[in-house]
Amino acid sequence: MSRYTGPRLKVMRALGTELPGLSRKSLGERNYPPGQHGQKQSRKSDYGKKLQEKQKLRFNYGLGERQIQKLFAEAKTSKMPTGEKLLELLERRLDNFVFRAGFAPNAVAARQLVRHRHITLNGKVVNIPSIRVNPGDEIALRERALGIPMVVESLAQPALERPEWLSFEDTGKKARLTRVPAADEVPFPINVQQVVEYYAVLI
Repeated sequence: MSRYTGPRLKVMRALGTELPGLSRKSLGERNYPPGQHGQKQSRKSDYGKKLQEKQKLRFNYGLGERQIQKLFAEAKTSKMPTGEKLLELLERRLDNFVFRAGFAPNAVAARQLVRHRHITLNGKVVNIPSIRVNPGDEIALRERALGIPMVVESLAQPALERPEWLSFEDTGKKARLTRVPAADEVPFPINVQQVVEYYAVLI
């Protein structure tokens, strides 16, 4: 399944959840699914509920189905609970770390910064958004990125409060991963057990 490029607010309304990695926009009063029947209450099947929780992860982190399945398979081999490990692996993606550090307004824009070689990891220029950041790793904005209006605006007013698992150096526009993110530090409501059950029958 390819990466989604359509209306982002429409996705959040369909899922009933604001996803900061997808968009800075708020649902406001339109916190119901789009379409003429959106305001009517509908009962989701058990499968529908599991699918909805999985879609939250897919759209917030901007991943394709194959990418999530690969991460889930890796999480299953961990000694940690599968759901908690899956969330940790998602949060430790380089593009997500760039977003959570406040260098970009959302994960979509953060991915572009990485792709366009505006980010360094431990002093080396990188362009692979899926690189996994480890405790002690440091990311920084390259000099040419400091004048990008999107970056300037995001640094002045980050979309989210920076999490406790990273340290931020305002003067040098650097951020360091100080520890592994915990599952309860994901910045949107998610029932990850539903995701585990969704993939349990597939993988």
